[in-house]
Amino acid sequence: MYTIWIVEDDIKIAELLKAHISKYGYQVGVVRDWNNLMEEFVEQQPHLVLMDVNLPQFDGFYWCRKIRSISNCPIIFLSARDGDMDQVMALEYGGDDYITKPFAYEVAMAKIKSQLRRVYGEYSQLNSNERTIVVEQLKLLPERLLLQMNNQEVSLSKKEADLLQLLMTHYPKVVSRTTLLEALWDDELFVDENTLSVNITRTRKKLEELNISHAIETVRGEGYKLKATWNKGDAI
Repeated sequence: MYTIWIVEDDIKIAELLKAHISKYGYQVGVVRDWNNLMEEFVEQQPHLVLMDVNLPQFDGFYWCRKIRSISNCPIIFLSARDGDMDQVMALEYGGDDYITKPFAYEVAMAKIKSQLRRVYGEYSQLNSNERTIVVEQLKLLPERLLLQMNNQEVSLSKKEADLLQLLMTHYPKVVSRTTLLEALWDDELFVDENTLSVNITRTRKKLEELNISHAIETVRGEGYKLKATWNKGDAI
């Protein structure tokens, strides 16, 4: 299930968008705390962001740059500004598309689906540089944010994919918490130990969707390591 995150200060518009997008089976979140927007982004780990331009404190262009420092997820701007320069700035600052308000929900959904296909779906398969990381039949496709096992697959957030990539490329060695924190988060963004623990828990749940349990082992005082429990009868 893809997660869409709405960064919009007009509560009515945000709630209407959330209700409409949810009808298509997506998980939808709306920004809650403008003072901790990046912390919310890290918590939500969305696959796509809908970003207004006129926002409290800082504009959407600023937040787009901040998100781009830690994530390549698609960002679609939503704005009442219809000037050419605003659209140029949106793309220059890392946006992927621009929708002018007022807009038809069908147009917004078409653009959302298009971006998801481009980054995570069938269009992304055309990327000749796509990598595949395999550990004991468990297959990670980091560019497509997919984890596959026994003809089943589950979608990952960017952080979940990055975390698994580190654990799989170091398998069967332990990866320290410090290494994970430094690799997964930008230096300018404060991230506490609990944030890593939350992402470990979420990644374990994604593995459980593939009927794999106890595969990410906590090594007390050291960090985490991947165990191929799916080959040892420890799966759910």
